[in-house]
Parts: sequence; C-alpha cells; structure tokens
Amino acid sequence: MQARIFVLGLVQGIGFRYFVKSNARRLKLSGWVRNTDDGRVEVLAQGPREKIEKLIKLCEKGPFLAEVKSVQVQWEKEEERYISFEAFR
Repeated sequence: MQARIFVLGLVQGIGFRYFVKSNARRLKLSGWVRNTDDGRVEVLAQGPREKIEKLIKLCEKGPFLAEVKSVQVQWEKEEERYISFEAFR
C-alpha cells in the first residue's frame, strides 16, 4: 500500500520533515518526505494501510510550531519499493 500526502500550511522551516521521518520510522513505514517549491510538504509513505492512516493523523496535527491548514491524500499503486524512510530538501 502506498499514499502520497500533501500538507499545506505553516509546515516548512519548523522541523516538519524531521517530525514525519521520525514518526514514519517508528511506524516502520518506508518512503520519503520533502518540501515542495509551493510551500507544502510532500510525503510518500509505503506500508500497511492502518499504519499509513496513523501517519496521516499525525500530519494533520504536526509538530509543536506547525499550523496545518489541510492534508490531501492520494492512494496509489506502488511503482517503486523503498527500504527505509528518508527526508529530502
């Protein structure tokens, strides 16, 4: 199972990617997280649906300084399999 998650709001420059990465690893998900040029954070998460849904709930709240306005989720077919969870710039 794979989901692409877009988080909009005050989510860049406040540790949001680290927050997602640490929670995804704790949930034993694979994939990546990165900032987008339009100010959002994009997450690609792979693993069991119930664990991805837990990560989505965490993204809706975010870390302490985040102000999440919306979270969009696209469920997708896995094109490429990731082994770990990484954060990119």
